[in-house]
Amino acid sequence: MSGERQTVETRKFNIDTVEHAAHTPQTSLPWAELGLKENEYNEVVKILGRRPTAAELAMYSVMWSEHCSYKSSKNHLRQFGDKVTDEMKEHLLVGIGENAGVVDIGDGWAVTFKVESHNHPSFVEPYQGAATGVGGIVRDIISMGARPVAVMDPLRFGAIDHPDTARLVHGIVSGIGGYGNCLGLPNIGGEVVFDAVYQGNPLVNALAVGVMRHEDIRLANASGVGNKVVLFGARTGGDGIGGASVLASESFDSAKPSKRPAVQVGDPFAEKVLIECCLELFKASVVEGIQDLGAAGISCATSELASNGDGGMHVELTKVLLRDPSLTPGEILMSESQERMMAVVTPDNVAAFESIMDKWAVEYSWLGEVTDTGRLIIEWDGEKIVDVDPRTVAHEGPVYDRPFHRPQWLDGVQADTFTSSPAAAGRPADGAALAAAVLELMASPNMCSKDWVTDQYDRYVQGNTALAMPDDAGVVRVDESTGLGVSISTDANGRYSYLNPYEGARLALAESYRNVATSGARPLAVTDCLNFGSPEDPEVMWQFAESVRGLSDGCRELGVPVTGGNVSLYNQTGGVAIHPTPVVGVLGVFDDVARRTPSGWVEDGQAIYLLGTTADELDGSEWANLRGHLGGQPPKADLSLERQLGGILINGSRDGMVDSAHDLSEGGLAAVLVESCLRFNVGARVSVAAVCERDGVDAFTLLFSESQARAVVAVPRSEEIRFTDMCTARAFPAVRIGIVDAESGSLHVQGQFELSLAELRVAHEGTLPRYFG
Repeated sequence: MSGERQTVETRKFNIDTVEHAAHTPQTSLPWAELGLKENEYNEVVKILGRRPTAAELAMYSVMWSEHCSYKSSKNHLRQFGDKVTDEMKEHLLVGIGENAGVVDIGDGWAVTFKVESHNHPSFVEPYQGAATGVGGIVRDIISMGARPVAVMDPLRFGAIDHPDTARLVHGIVSGIGGYGNCLGLPNIGGEVVFDAVYQGNPLVNALAVGVMRHEDIRLANASGVGNKVVLFGARTGGDGIGGASVLASESFDSAKPSKRPAVQVGDPFAEKVLIECCLELFKASVVEGIQDLGAAGISCATSELASNGDGGMHVELTKVLLRDPSLTPGEILMSESQERMMAVVTPDNVAAFESIMDKWAVEYSWLGEVTDTGRLIIEWDGEKIVDVDPRTVAHEGPVYDRPFHRPQWLDGVQADTFTSSPAAAGRPADGAALAAAVLELMASPNMCSKDWVTDQYDRYVQGNTALAMPDDAGVVRVDESTGLGVSISTDANGRYSYLNPYEGARLALAESYRNVATSGARPLAVTDCLNFGSPEDPEVMWQFAESVRGLSDGCRELGVPVTGGNVSLYNQTGGVAIHPTPVVGVLGVFDDVARRTPSGWVEDGQAIYLLGTTADELDGSEWANLRGHLGGQPPKADLSLERQLGGILINGSRDGMVDSAHDLSEGGLAAVLVESCLRFNVGARVSVAAVCERDGVDAFTLLFSESQARAVVAVPRSEEIRFTDMCTARAFPAVRIGIVDAESGSLHVQGQFELSLAELRVAHEGTLPRYFG
């Protein structure tokens, strides 16, 4: 679904009328049951000059839904285009507006990637909701002409000890693993976060990446009068009806009937065949345009293809192959049954198309053809049931200037800093207390090992995975002959964004950018999944507006464009919204993946350097979270420093000066020291006294602060002078804090504590199995 396409011919609606309509009980009216507001229904009547048919009403309801039309967010999302510079356009081949963005990575190769949400379906039906989230984003990648090569999944659940969390974790993780593993796609990264604020609205975001040659790029349009329109793949059933308009575009309400029928059901084996079938179609140049069927199903595919092309299409809906013959025309148009694609084929290529379908045993049905009428005509048994201008369905939906304002309560929250709060009392001061604090941090739900999750995913299938979880970024090889490859990371911190949405978005971008640079790749482009509560709440809308402003400003500063993504609104239950959670994915490129940098230490005797400076920035941190505190201001994102640090990490990796690297983010230096030791079970001896003195902080603050633009690297002894000279030349702080000690079997922070790797591993790896078996 590509609801983020933009047009100047949008329909401005009076927001007072909208809000009145939203609170007027009208559930007995057909348009209200389909998710339309009264003013939207009246606009449809005005456009058509008559009352809509049931089929037209179904189409407008799903295509004008929040999920598909971006009606509350579109005005803000334009900043991503308005703030683009020439530097940001350098590698951009396809930007916002298509099924996924595409960037040039060199040597004639291109990469397409995108992240989307499947939050509400995954709460209602965890396994199928998560599985079809993977399937949907993979089809977006296929529709660009690319071969999918990897997936990632940023996940957020409620409190780890809540009775319902186990249901969601087991179902969602199984759904992601089951679908992705069956497709034969490596799952190379993501996030797993636990926070009570997501209890009624877990976040299941899915990212996919694909590769292609430049000449293989495909776009979604229906051009060429007389060209044939074909639907192929799985048959259409009753699953997913109303998924976009009713399930994904409303808040949960326990008083409403079950939304389970609106959840799609996936078949990964059918999708695997569909992938190979589509790739053969592309190789044979058989299709002129192609569109996957995700949100809004046939309504989306027909209206968007027609709107993007010559503007006319004629379809006979009775030709759609059905799993359920009792479906009405409106239900067929709204169905979100999975594993389906729609294509435009010239008459000369019909036989070639059918031959490829027969080879892969994929069902297909010729539905109609491209016309020059400027109308989308759909018939049912010879009766005209839809006669619309496709642009009014796909691209000229309502656009709302929703009111927004800064919450008054935020002043009090920001004034309540961790350092001045009772939660900071008794902060660890001596070595024994610091050791206990490190063990507590590394066993906490958010900092513990996620192996229980990632071991259920195949991370190395296809043989092109160079790095995967728990490394900072996932890395896949694109071209074996040259070593060309890409690195991808996704990041967000809902607590940061709750405290300051503008800074929170920039911090998510900074961390994802830093993770990619830490792996040794040069960051090129961004995709985002913006997860928020109800846009009808002015305070939530302010959080959204600030987040988009922060992200767009940050992308401009870092020189990386947003290529596409997703907005997920109405993530709230009973009036309680999630923390604003802008998930940011950054993609970078390697000239040679052989030079990628892992996050763990390997070689005994290598020098350990801390890059960057540390301040007392504990507000919103994992340590404050463990003490039940959320207040103050998040760490400050200095993106000019991030670019400097990125340059050091990339050049150090490429030139052989850095053999391992780990960015500092959640959990601070303490988490990085432990994770770097446990990655390959190699110990270290570290001294923090010099850094504490330089930065004016105590040992606790140095270990647990979450100051940004920092990383820890391991440098071969032979490269120390060259490495430090590079840092000095770039005026970037770098302090030698210790050495890799492969023989010790411990993490020794001299003058403070020593913890064996065995006890660290027990703490770090025991949490998720203890809760989930």
